[in-house]
Amino acid sequence: QVQLVESGGDSVDAGSSLRLSCTFRGPVERIYSMSWYHEAPGERRERIAEIEHGHTEYSDSVQGRFTISRDNSRNTLFLMMNNLRPEDTGVYYCHAWYLRDPGEGTTEFWGRGTQVTVSS
Repeated sequence: QVQLVESGGDSVDAGSSLRLSCTFRGPVERIYSMSWYHEAPGERRERIAEIEHGHTEYSDSVQGRFTISRDNSRNTLFLMMNNLRPEDTGVYYCHAWYLRDPGEGTTEFWGRGTQVTVSS
């Protein structure tokens, strides 16, 4: 089993920066892709950033403002969020794809989320 624990959420003013962290435990060498998802109040959970073998992708809503990174020496995934906007308010979830034994496919894991509130 893989465990994901997010931290770093806070209440901040628009234009501020925050860094979210996601500590992962378990057979981490098999975690081949990790992402951050954002769930705004009353809306669907949306993937905003992904990192896989060093390659990163971002949604249009955060491109140029957020940066995802993974530090395997510390078993931690980060999301650096700059120039925060009120629409960035919501719960941020850490997600991982885990590669099982050959022929057994993959499994996904989620953290419990961390709340970010951005005031105008």
